[in-house]
Amino acid sequence: MAVKKVWQITHSCGHEAERDLGDRPADRRAGFAEWLAKQECTDCWRAAKAGDEAEKSAWLEAKRAAEQAESDNWSRQYRMPPLEGTEKGIAWGVRCRHQVLAAAYNALVLDAGMAEPEWELIEDQARTITRAGWWIDQRACEPGDLPELLEAAVDTDRPTENPFV
Repeated sequence: MAVKKVWQITHSCGHEAERDLGDRPADRRAGFAEWLAKQECTDCWRAAKAGDEAEKSAWLEAKRAAEQAESDNWSRQYRMPPLEGTEKGIAWGVRCRHQVLAAAYNALVLDAGMAEPEWELIEDQARTITRAGWWIDQRACEPGDLPELLEAAVDTDRPTENPFV
């Protein structure tokens, strides 16, 4: 007698489905059928996954809104100029600028002992960079590298690699 290929599965969600397990070796069908019975059916799994994605999306949206509000308040408090770019780029750039400068302040002033007047010079240089894309590009920089990066960005006498920029 041949091992059956089509199995009636009662899933953990209570739904029943007929599954063709003929593509599996005969000696693995019963074990797979048991495993399937412990899982939700495909429709319930998809519905739960869609709910998880919606929750994740809502959580991420709320997190970004909170970060944006914090970055906007920080920008006003430290008199940072508005950034230039696309609407999404500006929002992202403001968050990146806040994160980069805050990390640099912690590393240079709080940890390394840089004097506040010296930090204020770095802050003044940062205010001159209003292109959102520059801040986005620097989002992964080492905090201690910020003074050198700012110096390079404000050095207008250097030749550019692309003359069309």
